[in-house]
Amino acid sequence: MRSILFTAPLALVAAAATLMLSAAPAAASTEACTAAPDRLRSIAANAEPAAQSKAVRNINLGEALCEARNKSEAAKKFNLAAKALGTDLATVLSSEKVAAVQ
Repeated sequence: MRSILFTAPLALVAAAATLMLSAAPAAASTEACTAAPDRLRSIAANAEPAAQSKAVRNINLGEALCEARNKSEAAKKFNLAAKALGTDLATVLSSEKVAAVQ
């Protein structure tokens, strides 16, 4: 009986945490399709040629996936493009939000 009283709240907390973590990529992928391509292209313009070609290829794939309504895979491609440029997608998206506020 004591183990049930201890594990039941723990299970509820774990379930809530799982739902919160699974909703975050969905929100990011929605924004990724609208904001990430332009921001990544501007970063790629100043990159080395090898990194630039990798990034542009992944950006183009990501845009095609957005048009096909596969936003989660598009976000992965945009993240690969960002990594090729030496950053990550979260940083790219957050830097644009800060610039928009100023």
